[in-house]
Amino acid sequence: MDFKHLVVFVTAPSHESAEQIAAPLLEKRLAACVNIVPSVRSHYLWQGKIAHDDEVLLVIKTHQARFSALEAEIKAVHPYEVPEIIALPIVAGSADYLAWIDDSVGVPHSK
Repeated sequence: MDFKHLVVFVTAPSHESAEQIAAPLLEKRLAACVNIVPSVRSHYLWQGKIAHDDEVLLVIKTHQARFSALEAEIKAVHPYEVPEIIALPIVAGSADYLAWIDDSVGVPHSK
């Protein structure tokens, strides 16, 4: 299957940082919507040690045609050395909502 729409997960160290990541994604039409989830607790391996931090989760809706530019923009503004940028395909969704994503990021409607 060829999935056109994506949900992208990105974590950030603070709400302020999340806002600074979200703003250019919307201004540059790389994302149609960015939800900022205020508090997640992350446990992960970093440089051979177990770490844990309180973070903010960004849930970004976009089109696959915008992913490379979206990833580059996130890396340019994100404070982490290795930011989490994980894209999952939207396997099904409201046709109207998916068309809105297309319009918002400036790509032709997917069929």
